[in-house]
Amino acid sequence: MPDTAPLPAETLACDVLVAGSGAGGLAAAVTARKLGLEVIVAEKEPVFGGTTARSGGWLWIPGNPLAARAGIADSAAAARTYLQHEAGNHFDAARVDAFLEAGPRMVTFFERETAVQFVLGPQFSDYHPAAPGSTEGGRSICAAPFDATELGAEVNRLRPPLREITFLGMMIGSGKELLHFFNVTRSVVSAAYVAGLLARYARERAVHGRAMRLANGNELAARLAKSAFDLGVPIWTRAPVREVLTENGAVTGALVEREGRMLRVLARRGVVLACGGFPQDVERRKALFRHAPTGVEHVSPAPPGNTGDGLRLGEQVGAAIEDRLPNAAAWVPVSRVPHRDGTIGVFPHFVDRAKPGVIAVTRAGVRFVNEADSYHDFVQAMVRVCQDQGAYEAFLIADHPTIRRYGLGFAKPFPVPIGPYVRSGYLLRGRTLAELAARAGIDAAALMRTVADYNDGARRGEDAAFGRGSTAYNRYLGDPSRTPNPCVGPIETGPFYALKVVPGDLGTFDGLRGDEHARVLDRSGAPIPGLYAAGNDLASIMGGNYPGGGITLGPAMTFGFIAAHHIAGHHMAGAVSRGSGA
Repeated sequence: MPDTAPLPAETLACDVLVAGSGAGGLAAAVTARKLGLEVIVAEKEPVFGGTTARSGGWLWIPGNPLAARAGIADSAAAARTYLQHEAGNHFDAARVDAFLEAGPRMVTFFERETAVQFVLGPQFSDYHPAAPGSTEGGRSICAAPFDATELGAEVNRLRPPLREITFLGMMIGSGKELLHFFNVTRSVVSAAYVAGLLARYARERAVHGRAMRLANGNELAARLAKSAFDLGVPIWTRAPVREVLTENGAVTGALVEREGRMLRVLARRGVVLACGGFPQDVERRKALFRHAPTGVEHVSPAPPGNTGDGLRLGEQVGAAIEDRLPNAAAWVPVSRVPHRDGTIGVFPHFVDRAKPGVIAVTRAGVRFVNEADSYHDFVQAMVRVCQDQGAYEAFLIADHPTIRRYGLGFAKPFPVPIGPYVRSGYLLRGRTLAELAARAGIDAAALMRTVADYNDGARRGEDAAFGRGSTAYNRYLGDPSRTPNPCVGPIETGPFYALKVVPGDLGTFDGLRGDEHARVLDRSGAPIPGLYAAGNDLASIMGGNYPGGGITLGPAMTFGFIAAHHIAGHHMAGAVSRGSGA
């Protein structure tokens, strides 16, 4: 805004203003406060937690201290090799090196100095484990379980988890906990475990009106918010940042709308943009998402407020946007879920595609990908094969025993009834493959050939066409009780089911260009004084690829941590050992 424009009468001051309350923004806020700075967090929505609170909650941090304590060998050099392979021509050496150096320090700082605690995913493989520098486990961590009662009344402002990935509102942790739910009718131990969780959830609903035992990204958001509140950092909600203020080319604060008033917030040290990227910005999707020529073809489970505010605020003061990556976002196949109240939900398909007895086909009735590969790779393959077919969509196919054993998308496994999913149209069902194909609009003859060819090898646990189960990542998501291949099983016992999936995202990769200190760069490549970015507002360091579980949240927290150090004037080298605890 021009320096001569009229300003609101009410003025507040702080050292650091953070726009957004996801992992990147809260990591910056908590770190800056521990470094002695006065911080305000401004969140546009009525709840805090951002996309983080809806996510799986994993962070990809090579060389993290949890892996080291578990005796898992890793090195920054190996991770750098892997990232260089993954990013290709878009490899950003300076920012990657900063991430690899600061990531383990960030984990140590948060575990030692805050309410944030982590657990290791020792078998959670990198997504391309055959690539140079990859590992078969140890780089992905997630927040430790958290009881939301520790937030007190603030729990009412915590963004709830994505409705579609809960069970009647109860959060289910990934890994061993999810396996207990799959085995609930096959194991006394699993049945007892699940019964205990359901009983606890019933008590929580009766007393608190919601789940208090948090899981996945909801527990990470809660732990970060608890850390902020413990330090006296205010998190304003319903407080969108409307404009960034500058003086003599430097960012000096922002205009924030709060409780019907416009506030002039002066930020003595800097402003951090962490507004969650642009997954719900229809116009930017139209420009950058190949599969969404009008912008509305894309379906995102991201919060509705992630409309590109951070990018627009940066552009107002001359920031450059990185829009040259081969993939503008972290893709995930999603299905549209019709709810009884008439709303349409979004279910992201992380796990079901890898289960034995599930394949994916196009309307032409043919497979196009190793379904057990990463969600990002799955959607890339779907977009490639569908570009001349008029619609970017595919169908997950399963038979009756498979869907009752594992469920499919939002449809839950036995003993949850399957009829409601069929009646709502979420699942399509046919007594035969030909009948199913007719209902789904799939080429029937091709589908029957595809299933016959697949079954020929599947009965032996083989997938000659795409090699399902051939990587550690595939096997991690399969059924460990299934031998010889946890990801392969035949499709042969009717009735048969189809579920349509379309491209979605877990967050955007394109974003504000930044340097190794998380400073936002202008169009000439120079840092804009006083302006920083973290999370999905900052262009991804992954070069448009998706190397492992947590490659959005890991860099988000790390660059929030880096930004806070630079704002405070601390050099990263040796900073963790300083008296400030950072």
